[in-house]
Amino acid sequence: MAKTPAQRIKKHGANAAVPQHHLPPVINPTTQRSPEKAQNNGRLIVIAGVVASLFLFWYVHLLTLNQMTQLSGGMAMPDSLIGGFSTGYVHQLHGAMTDDARGQLSYIHKTAGTLFPLIFGFTWLLLIGTNVAGKALRWTLWAAPLMFAVVRLWSNVAVDAALGSATPDAGQVALASTLTVAGWVLFLLSLLAGGAAVFLGRQRSKKSANKGA
Repeated sequence: MAKTPAQRIKKHGANAAVPQHHLPPVINPTTQRSPEKAQNNGRLIVIAGVVASLFLFWYVHLLTLNQMTQLSGGMAMPDSLIGGFSTGYVHQLHGAMTDDARGQLSYIHKTAGTLFPLIFGFTWLLLIGTNVAGKALRWTLWAAPLMFAVVRLWSNVAVDAALGSATPDAGQVALASTLTVAGWVLFLLSLLAGGAAVFLGRQRSKKSANKGA
């Protein structure tokens, strides 16, 4: 029978040959994430977010809100009016829509109308963050999508409130109109910020490739 290490030490003293047991390494080097792998994962998330944002934009503005005109006598929904709208327009729109039609518009605002600015904003933050190295410039470009998400969500609530009364409140209508215009402006600025971030990212990649060569 093989002796245990303790028995060997007891019999032979310091000259006892005690087998060494080596534990396997805890960290598997094959699982270590390189910066390139992390960047590729970020790009995949950005691509998925861009596709989702495009789909939601099409669904909200080009499909659903256009279909809502069938319930309003052909009048456009306030969300589609890039230049804003007046109290008279909201009053006329309220009269042309039934309670069910206004309920459908509110439902759109609470579902796809909420998902779109959130997903778009998150995607653009990640897009800018993975392409822009400078902290100050990154925060500057982040401002537009962050503000767009907040303003757009606020405008959904404001439009529902303005349309909720047969006699629209001038202050509520002015707020809803201002937020709608601001939302479209911030959306366009966000697109420009994203384009600038991609351009800067490509320039940085070219410089790194030239240094490596």
